[in-house]
Amino acid sequence: MRIAICDDEKSIRELIGNKVKEQYPDSEIVFYQSGEELILSDKHVDILFLDIQMSGIDGMETARELRKKDKNVILIFVTAVEEYVFQAFDVKAFNYIVKPIDHEKFSTILQKAVNEWKLQDISEKAPEERYVLINNSGVHTKVAIDEIVYAEVFNRKVVIHKLNEEIEYYGKMSDLESIAGNNFFRPHRAYLVNFKYVEKYDATTIYLEKGTVLMAKQNYPEFVKKYMKYIQKRG
Repeated sequence: MRIAICDDEKSIRELIGNKVKEQYPDSEIVFYQSGEELILSDKHVDILFLDIQMSGIDGMETARELRKKDKNVILIFVTAVEEYVFQAFDVKAFNYIVKPIDHEKFSTILQKAVNEWKLQDISEKAPEERYVLINNSGVHTKVAIDEIVYAEVFNRKVVIHKLNEEIEYYGKMSDLESIAGNNFFRPHRAYLVNFKYVEKYDATTIYLEKGTVLMAKQNYPEFVKKYMKYIQKRG
């Protein structure tokens, strides 16, 4: 995991770098002292802390240029003026941090960014490369993520539904959700569905190629948003 820090203040670069190393000592950290230097760099970056107010090209313009060649970098703005962050939606910023930097908030945002990076890494793998290993009474079963139609919690067990079989085991739905990646959604606390097998839906129910699951009312808008994103991604 490579984390970049772009700020024209050396003290801020070092401060953020030290905080990153405390939390993720195995990460690779690269520093840039200007937007120009970052844009000209050919190094791939997974997570970027970018100062908005810099001499020369400011952070917003730097982010716009960066997005032309890298749509996936997880961008976190660093700013002393919070009003600037309202422009962050234009460049798909993940989050922002206000100076002076609060240690607890920084730690939380960094952890969320790393989790997002892990999900990106999982979702970009080909379906045949992604598996979950299920342990049921000492029997280990390799299940292809792409073949899971949906999963449900039933009698303290997780039940995985495939088109041709069901596999149940003792475990946490949240663990399966984190492994499954961005092509899955939790419409209800008891269910996890694979967008690939959705045939139709309404505000209360999702109809799949095999079976139906409940939709919690408060989750419906987010489901529609993410399902539309999935459809657009698939062309």
